[in-house]
Amino acid sequence: MRETLTGLVTTLNWGVLGYVLLLDTSMLLLVLVGARRVVTNLRWAGSEGLDRVFASPLTPGISVLVPAHDEEAGVLDTLAAVLAQRYPLVEVVLVDDGSTDRTFDLVAERYGLTPVTPRWTAHTPVEGRVLSVHRATTGDPLTVVRKTSVRRRSDALNAALNLARHPLVCMVDADSLLEPDALLKVARPFIEDPEHVVGAGGVIRTANAALTDRGAVVEPRLSRRWLVRIQAVEYLRSFLLGRTTWADADALLIISGAFGLFRRDAVVEVGGLDPRSLAEDAELVVTLQEHLRRAGRPSRMVFVPETVCWTEVPETWSVLGRQRQRWSHGLAQLLWKHRRMVGNPRFGAVGLLALPFFLVFELLGPVVEVAGLASVAVAAVLGLLDPGTAALMVAVALALGVLVSTAVVAVEEFTFHRYRSGKDLRALLLAGAVENLGYRQVHAWYRLRGLVAALARRDPVWTAMPRTGFTTAASEA
Repeated sequence: MRETLTGLVTTLNWGVLGYVLLLDTSMLLLVLVGARRVVTNLRWAGSEGLDRVFASPLTPGISVLVPAHDEEAGVLDTLAAVLAQRYPLVEVVLVDDGSTDRTFDLVAERYGLTPVTPRWTAHTPVEGRVLSVHRATTGDPLTVVRKTSVRRRSDALNAALNLARHPLVCMVDADSLLEPDALLKVARPFIEDPEHVVGAGGVIRTANAALTDRGAVVEPRLSRRWLVRIQAVEYLRSFLLGRTTWADADALLIISGAFGLFRRDAVVEVGGLDPRSLAEDAELVVTLQEHLRRAGRPSRMVFVPETVCWTEVPETWSVLGRQRQRWSHGLAQLLWKHRRMVGNPRFGAVGLLALPFFLVFELLGPVVEVAGLASVAVAAVLGLLDPGTAALMVAVALALGVLVSTAVVAVEEFTFHRYRSGKDLRALLLAGAVENLGYRQVHAWYRLRGLVAALARRDPVWTAMPRTGFTTAASEA
């Protein structure tokens, strides 16, 4: 009996190790391929310079949609960054989604809001009741919608979509700061290939502790909190390199809800964002691709690594846990809703590559990792754990994980070099190593809870993240 149990536990442990190695090897491949593309993009100026894009009468207008629920800490900085964009034709539609703080009061005071009669441009379903619509009297192209909250970000975005007037819509979180040329850079693919490009995204970076001035990041800096530093490495791996690779394979599943640009007519055509989804950003991308492929209309989702949006990330374990549980819950919803696409060649690389990858490694990954940890604990308690074997497993898994993180930081250093301080660079490298010692395991537990919530069919709710606001030059002085 003991021999059977020992064999079972050993087999399980080696199976989990093989899974982790396969996952980390896949991530390393994504990082290396993405790095090659990023370097190529930096060396190639393209057929149209940004100045020509700005001056061209054919450059489409953009409506920036900003959902806000209790965002008084950073909403004015976000609006300042958007309204200062170097773009020929832009408007902002901010939705105050039932805020209980001073979000609306601050915006009303800063921009002299006055009530107006709304002119609806679409009629996508909105569950919350629209209370009033206001326009800025300062000359800024700003419209503010006040509505009751149903605790779903997608509902606020659909309300904003119904007032958008321009051919392209950009969805931006109310705690995000766009770099001055962000809209020019992310709109460029729509100008170069207007027939096929329906969505584009850019890089999301952590803004915690960065020095800002009137909505602009003037000095990127790393937070002193290790939890934030680890997320900085995470975001570089996922946004800068991972999504670059998926976009090159024509298999991009996610354009971040913090910053994404879409063709307005296509979004309206599919009925706006799904109000029941907790992963409304990925849900919209997959829905658009499924809809257009079924209609026989070729489409492309692109990623622009030079475009940057700075955003706040969780600074405490409790807030991080709620965020990652929500993401995992949303991914499960997405894969179930679009299950007929998984492995289906009709949907190209999205069906054959991206969806199976996210099913096996993203959705089921925490199940395998938590089961592996439990197996090791059981083996240790029963005296079935061979110390030499266990040490080998841990060493190999850690080495590969650290290699992936080191490669990510190296690409950042030799391409964009946002962090000028050698101290910040060393902190990033150390955070990449620390990520595999505790953070990864706790993160797997959060994701597992999200999967369980999805399987239990719990009602999805959008939980706003507490904001600390941005560090400004004035406040630091």
